[in-house]
Amino acid sequence: MSSRSHQISEIDRKRVVIDNYNGEKLVGILHETGSKDVVIVCHGFQSRKERIPMINLAAAFQRQGISAYGFDFPGNGESQGSFQYGNYRREAEDLRAVVQYFGAKERLITAIIGHSKGGNVVLLYASKYKDIPVVVNISGRFNLERGIEGRLGQNYLQRIKQNGFIDVRNKKGKFEYRVTEESLMDRLTTDTRAACLMIHQDCRVLTVHGSMDKIVPEEDAMEFDKFIPNNKVLIIEGADHEYTSHQDELASAVLDFVCSNCQRDGNTHIELPSCTRAGDLLNSRI
Repeated sequence: MSSRSHQISEIDRKRVVIDNYNGEKLVGILHETGSKDVVIVCHGFQSRKERIPMINLAAAFQRQGISAYGFDFPGNGESQGSFQYGNYRREAEDLRAVVQYFGAKERLITAIIGHSKGGNVVLLYASKYKDIPVVVNISGRFNLERGIEGRLGQNYLQRIKQNGFIDVRNKKGKFEYRVTEESLMDRLTTDTRAACLMIHQDCRVLTVHGSMDKIVPEEDAMEFDKFIPNNKVLIIEGADHEYTSHQDELASAVLDFVCSNCQRDGNTHIELPSCTRAGDLLNSRI
């Protein structure tokens, strides 16, 4: 399919509900252009499809004439199910349900893109299923043992083993979510290194990180690079975890990577000579 500048309207955004393998309904928005190709955008921890950078990435692909689908994982946004602290592998299976849904509609999944926890999910997916040519990991966390104490407090392992759960409250003391021992252990037993090593050499991965990310440190991007067979790293200078002031740079870099790699893949339909290039993005920093 040839690239074109696509004028976005509300008519081009369609609510698409997909059943996962647990019988829960995943609610998503398809940014439709009529292309055979679809990219899937996955949100992070306690997030939803409408938040940045997910919504802006989907819109950027739509403007390039490529359909994009963003959805809420179970217990987030509009989707059914209960929120779980861990669930990395289960969310990879939710993504599998989405991929198979569009496959049954004779659409071609060109890339899967994940932000934060969603970055881990797309990599876990790629490690198990070898059917997606391009994967983009935006600000994923390599070391899943880090970042827990900041949310659960000190001695969280001892406390959760005593009580079976920890209730997380915000700064005002309002209850936000419950972390069970099972969901915590799901996170702690998710082996990021092993998953990265299992990604096929032919799967092209872009790992993006902000240099001013205070949620997940920049060095995690370098750890991913040690173990993913076919990975490129891009550090966006000055960007925070959500790329609050760097939405355009992020979208340009992701579009460039997806478009340029799919042009080389004879099994895809994308021809995107008008894709905006982000300079020498693969040289590591912009």
